Amino acid sequence: MKKSIGARTLVYPTPVFVVGTYDEKGKPNAMTAAWGGICCSSPPCVSVSLRKATYTYHNLIERREFTISIPSEGHVAEADYFGITSGRDVDKFKETGLTPVRSERVNAPYVKEFPLVLDCQLIYHKEIGLHTQFVGEILDVRMDEDCLTDGDPNIELVKPIFYSPDNSSYYAKGKCLGRAFQLGKGMKKR
Repeated sequence: MKKSIGARTLVYPTPVFVVGTYDEKGKPNAMTAAWGGICCSSPPCVSVSLRKATYTYHNLIERREFTISIPSEGHVAEADYFGITSGRDVDKFKETGLTPVRSERVNAPYVKEFPLVLDCQLIYHKEIGLHTQFVGEILDVRMDEDCLTDGDPNIELVKPIFYSPDNSSYYAKGKCLGRAFQLGKGMKKR
């Protein structure tokens, strides 16, 4: 029997996105956000929800372009730092020793040391309540070559991290259980 635990921000897994933007002076900024995910296949789009109080919110509204860098297990502390400090107050890249790189596709920085990057152009935003949901069309995806196997992305090599909202902790990827769109085929009745 299931027990009600109330309306909460709980879903597993919750991705860890590092949203890259430039401010009005061209200073690179990065912010960790966990409220987001893929929201459309064609055109390929990703969503991320931010509070108005964040520095990134205002940068995104002004610039309308952003990146999403996916951190690996080896950079969990830096990813956390990007989420607990404001770019208004500090240069997060300088403080963490990570490298901002100007995207070739959009006017936004990404984190060089993170293995996966999405270049996005804002196509929609909607205030929902405390957060505003931003939808960006994914114009390009770039991945470190050493995270590719036979030219295809390999999650085992990316080693992405996930956020658990119920206990405010980070987790690493678990074991593979099987191929999507294949496992259920044996259950289909003819």
